Amino acid sequence: MYINIDGESIVRVPPSSLGSDYPKAVLDVTKQSLEGKLVDVSENQYNPRKCFVVSVIKIKMIGDGSIVHGDGGVYQSVKYEALAFLPELQEIVDGIVVSVKEFGAFVRFGPMEGLLHISQMMDDRIDIDLANQRFVGKDTKKELKAGDRIRAKIVLLSLPSATLDDAKIGLNTKQPGLGKPEWIRMQNQAAGA
Repeated sequence: MYINIDGESIVRVPPSSLGSDYPKAVLDVTKQSLEGKLVDVSENQYNPRKCFVVSVIKIKMIGDGSIVHGDGGVYQSVKYEALAFLPELQEIVDGIVVSVKEFGAFVRFGPMEGLLHISQMMDDRIDIDLANQRFVGKDTKKELKAGDRIRAKIVLLSLPSATLDDAKIGLNTKQPGLGKPEWIRMQNQAAGA
């Protein structure tokens, strides 16, 4: 889900940016250092969570910047407000299948990607057709291919670092109400019959 976050950071303004508009330079450097990164958001110390910063909305400089001996940059403390994406374990997300591999499909939702493992796709034996980038249920003939819209549940969530490079997000579409829109319509029709 998308949320607004407030936080504090220390940013380094390089000497080349120390021109006439210092506040703009601080804003630009804050955006460069936070946007596209994972930052901690915690209600308490026992429940640490990370969110993906989509856009820094505004900043407020705290005090004067500091200069470190031997470094021409200025280290400036800032408070910031940002728009962020916070994935939750057990959250239902809508996404698009971006690629198909022999072990599952990668699904993009918001600014992130998760893996829908072949074992978490459907209650059916599955044929893998890599040449056509698709999976087909042997009995149900349900098809999932690159470019399909899909609704999935986040069942695994590991965001260990400040970038998405190490992220592990697992998805599931086996439960009622999940999968491609056609699958959900078929489930609803079968339940109503």
